[in-house]
Amino acid sequence: MAPSGLAILIGAGPATGAGIARILAHPSHGNLAVALLARNPSNLSSLAHSLRSSAPNSIIETFPTDTDPANLSDAFSHIRAHPSFQGLKLRVGVFNVKHASKKPFLEETHEDFTKSLHDYVGGAFAFSQEWMKLLFEHHGQKALADGGEKKGTLIFTGTMGALRTNPQFAAYGAGRSSVRMLAQSLAKEYSAQGVHVAHTIANGAIEDADGEDQRTGKKMSAEAVGKTYLWLSEQGPELWTHELDLRPAQEKF
Repeated sequence: MAPSGLAILIGAGPATGAGIARILAHPSHGNLAVALLARNPSNLSSLAHSLRSSAPNSIIETFPTDTDPANLSDAFSHIRAHPSFQGLKLRVGVFNVKHASKKPFLEETHEDFTKSLHDYVGGAFAFSQEWMKLLFEHHGQKALADGGEKKGTLIFTGTMGALRTNPQFAAYGAGRSSVRMLAQSLAKEYSAQGVHVAHTIANGAIEDADGEDQRTGKKMSAEAVGKTYLWLSEQGPELWTHELDLRPAQEKF
């Protein structure tokens, strides 16, 4: 079965990213061709090999990059030209980049603090802009009110740090909350043009597993996150979820 469209995921790691990619790509689930973006070429290649084995007949291609705007622009140029994606329209984008920073405030440096924001928040901005440009190349910009279609769904994986933070997490809280506001701004600007933007709050541990911890609700399964993201991407303009809390049953909140 030919893929139904294209998904681009940045932050393709062995846990959450793997589960999301597998569900989006698997012919019995999303049936989307998936472009995986991450920093480490070797790890990215190993992940793609594993995903192709667990999702037979799926189309999964890799594009090593960090969140630097110039490098992201190059990666999107390669995605445009890749033979596996010819004739496919962009449908889904996932910003799943990790962001972790803990340091006593008086030991924090201006350089480290601003670099954290540059890499994470700036990366979310650059990825979103490149994704949006490609989406409009594929679908045009006709508004829903003028007969336009839903064009695609852009999802940001966030954490509780986007809502509240703790001592020694100044950079972390600033970064996570900033990306949440970026998602909200994009949703308000582009919803009427058929672009669905969602921000999730992942509250709890996520594993690419289906074992006792998942059965008892101690940890989330990465594939369950992937199924949730696929559900978000399939929502029609009559109802769009913007923010969604994700947690395993035993997680305190």
